Amino acid sequence: MKSAIEQLGGETQLRALVERFYDRMETDPAAHSLHRLHFRGHGLNHTRQAQFEFLCGFLGGRAYYRERFGHMDLREIHAHIPIREADAELWLDTFDAALADCEMTGPVIAKMRTTLRRAALMLVNDVPDWRLEADAGQT
Repeated sequence: MKSAIEQLGGETQLRALVERFYDRMETDPAAHSLHRLHFRGHGLNHTRQAQFEFLCGFLGGRAYYRERFGHMDLREIHAHIPIREADAELWLDTFDAALADCEMTGPVIAKMRTTLRRAALMLVNDVPDWRLEADAGQT
């Protein structure tokens, strides 16, 4: 049986999906609040690579992320980031749009979307949201 990443078309297709997702995040005004979450920290270039590496292992391919960082604990990775339910939904909507842009459909995509939804909603937290403080400082 093929792994999910093989069913997607391998690392090349996954890389294209991740690139499209972050291109959308950087250019779609509707995704700006999600993009803002990357203003602090390593930035999107680092995140593009880390996302690709994580998803490779997540989808049954080579575990690049685990090889580099020693784990694939989503909560630990995102522990410092304020994630509200609206952020998780926006992430999922942006990912769905990238899937559509890349014309990725079928059973493996449906299963991946279900798993990603569960993971994204699990990350919702009560970390203080620096975006609110920054916005209040602008008025």
